[in-house]
Amino acid sequence: MRRPLAPPQLSGPRYNEFIQSQKVRVIDENGENLGVMYTREAIEQAAGVGLDLVEISPNADPPVAKFLDIGRFKYEAQKKANEQRKRQKTQEIKEIKMRPNIDDHDYETKMKKVVEFLGDGDKVKVTMRFRGREMAHGQLGMAVLQRVAAETAEIAKVEAHPRMEGRQMLMVISPK
Repeated sequence: MRRPLAPPQLSGPRYNEFIQSQKVRVIDENGENLGVMYTREAIEQAAGVGLDLVEISPNADPPVAKFLDIGRFKYEAQKKANEQRKRQKTQEIKEIKMRPNIDDHDYETKMKKVVEFLGDGDKVKVTMRFRGREMAHGQLGMAVLQRVAAETAEIAKVEAHPRMEGRQMLMVISPK
C-alpha cells in the first residue's frame, strides 16, 4: 500500500498558498493596514509588489498577514534565535574537593577558586573526602564545610546543606 501524499511540514509561519483561512487582515510592506480581504486577492497583491503574503498572527480573528520576503524573514528569525542562544548563560556545577585536615594555605587556595566560580555565576559543589580513620571524625569535615558556608555567605547561599554520602560529605552553594 502506498502512503497518501501529505503536505510538506512548514517550519515557521504559513505563507502564500499555505494560509488556510479564507479572509485575512492585510498589512502592506510599509506597515499600513489595508483592511480585511480574501486571501487569494491578498496573495495576488503581494505578488504584484514582488513579495509573499506571510501570516504574522494566526490566532487573531481574522488572522493578520503581512507583505514580506519569506526568505529574508526566515533568515532574520534564524539570526535572532542564534544570537539569543549565544547570549544564554548555562549554569554549571563546579566541584571543589577537600579533606577534613586541610591546611590553612590549601584552604585559602581552594576558597579563591570557590569565589571565582561563584563570581562566574556557577554553582559550587564542595566535597569533603574521608579516608580510613577520618570517618570517625565527621565533625571535623562538618566544621570545614560550615567555615566555607560562613565565608561565602555574602556572595552565595547554601543550596544543599552538608550531608554524608558514603565516604564523602557534600554541600552545594549557589550565587545570590
